[in-house]
Amino acid sequence: MSALVPLLVTLPLLGAAIALIFGRQRRVQVGVSTVTLTLVLAIAAVLLYSVDSTGESLAVSVGGWPIPFGIVLYVDRLAALLVVISSIVLLAVLLFSVGQGAADGDDDTPVTIFHPSYLILAAGIFNAFIAGDLFNLYVGFEILLVASYVLITLGSTENRIRTGVVYIVVSLVSSILFLSAIAAIYGALGTVNIAQLAARMSELPQDVQLVLHLMLLLAFSIKAAVFPLSFWLPDSYPTAPAPVTAVFAGLLTKVGVYAMIRTETQIFRDNDVNTLLLIVALATMIVGVLGAVAQAELKRILSFTLVSHIGYMVFGLAIATPAALGATIYYMVHHIVVQTTLFLAVGLVERRAGSTSILKVKGLMKAAPVIAVLYFIPAINLGGLPPFSGFIGKFALFDAAARVGTPLMYVLIIGGIVTSLLTLYALMRAWNLSFWREEEEHDDEGDVADRITYLGGAPAAATQTERRVIPRIMTLATAGMVAVTVALTVLAGPLYELCVDIGEALQDPIVLVDSTTGDIAPVEEVTP
Repeated sequence: MSALVPLLVTLPLLGAAIALIFGRQRRVQVGVSTVTLTLVLAIAAVLLYSVDSTGESLAVSVGGWPIPFGIVLYVDRLAALLVVISSIVLLAVLLFSVGQGAADGDDDTPVTIFHPSYLILAAGIFNAFIAGDLFNLYVGFEILLVASYVLITLGSTENRIRTGVVYIVVSLVSSILFLSAIAAIYGALGTVNIAQLAARMSELPQDVQLVLHLMLLLAFSIKAAVFPLSFWLPDSYPTAPAPVTAVFAGLLTKVGVYAMIRTETQIFRDNDVNTLLLIVALATMIVGVLGAVAQAELKRILSFTLVSHIGYMVFGLAIATPAALGATIYYMVHHIVVQTTLFLAVGLVERRAGSTSILKVKGLMKAAPVIAVLYFIPAINLGGLPPFSGFIGKFALFDAAARVGTPLMYVLIIGGIVTSLLTLYALMRAWNLSFWREEEEHDDEGDVADRITYLGGAPAAATQTERRVIPRIMTLATAGMVAVTVALTVLAGPLYELCVDIGEALQDPIVLVDSTTGDIAPVEEVTP
């Protein structure tokens, strides 16, 4: 079983190489990308079943070097689950982009470079999730950075290049901080293997641990778009092509959240900064959702809601109980799927109406009822209406916080409820104006204009493009993601149970399984 683990990274890299070789053959590139991601999904599902049924994590030392001398790839329930979900999202968005490319040609998403870059991005995401040491995690982040810069500037428009420069500068700052933290940790403990760090970190004085702790959190908070380090996201994501924006929104920030989970639960067990994280979580939720309320463009609304809902995950991480960690992981899975789906639905709106401004788009309920449904279901899910997965995740978080019962926890619960209501308000306002408002309405037009005058100066409110045909595969890909969001609700019982098991496992000492011998060895017995 351990032989399958390296394939999660090597298959996308090999696929990218093949796609680059056949750069002028669109069908070959599409076939290679689809087959590659499908194989990764199948392998990840097998690994998830294996580690969940046996309860034993897999650690593979690349190149046959004994643990932990080589590059360690570590797969537990958490890593396997996130690779499965990421594969589903990447595959759906790929199909969406295939339809867009077939309809528009190479103007918006040049196929020659899109498919190789997309597969390299996938390799970076998978590598980050299964990294068993901090330096390999850093390598995963850098793979992401290189590929994402190419994808965010596709089409080479002025706006995309400008926002791409901002994105890469911010990402490089984060990478420098991360690399500096790795150097400091190696200098202090002589290793960057996460399993060994978990056993050795207690040897350091608390003040030294705190410095190292904050350095890592600062680097990961930039990547996760945690307030006040989220300023770059609302301007960077909306300018990219629709499929690229969907992948970025769904996955890239979650890689940062995943790194924060590993840091808090496995490396710095005895160094507590939970109060700071709670304050940051509250600020992220409130500031993000207030930004969403002030926007008049659908992509920017979703970008700000993305920031605000990162706050829920930081909130659950800061509670630091097994139940809270399980709820956080469930909510992260929910948010990956739902946020991606909403961006895909907005991509359909943009093609059908020629704009994503809620001040300009109207009458889509009659003109495009299918798109209306595809937007409405994930929107109310993200808003947290029962019985959807958004409500289940938030309720589990609030319940875990209430069990702790401190005054700050109750403040966070109230903040989370307010954020959820404002999220629902922003998304339903967009629904009302873009879908429910009729084209021929004149009597109430003045009243509507008066009620939303505060949106007149919002960024990108005047953007208008030509209406374009929507290929069936784009609609089917979005509908498939909507079906996955519904499945998160239908299968909430077993999925949440799995997430709770993950939360409990994160509290236990790390155990490594040597892929060469098959022996299970506590990390304390693994010497450098």
